[in-house]
Amino acid sequence: MEMTTAVASLSALAHAGRLSAFRMLVQAGADGLPAGEIARRLDMPPSTLSSHLAILDHAGLTRSRRDGRSIIYTADYGTMQGLLGFLLEDCCGGAPEICAPFIRATDALACCPS
Repeated sequence: MEMTTAVASLSALAHAGRLSAFRMLVQAGADGLPAGEIARRLDMPPSTLSSHLAILDHAGLTRSRRDGRSIIYTADYGTMQGLLGFLLEDCCGGAPEICAPFIRATDALACCPS
């Protein structure tokens, strides 16, 4: 992942509402969630959620598809994994014990589809 892409992703996630929506979509898996359901669960006005989802989409963190009259959103696991990899890329500075807990924790990401 390039620096500009990482900055865009981190910037998009640097808001409580967007971070909550993104985490919800990560948990929802490949099936995703309709926009209305996300707004309901987050107790957020649909117009506010729409703005947040547009920012996440622009950063490449989410994808959307139309299903009838609904728009279904999913997390883009490839971008998420790329961002995590970018953050850990230069980890440790020659001391692997520093990053070992993070690397073990991210092994759980193998469950996520790319």
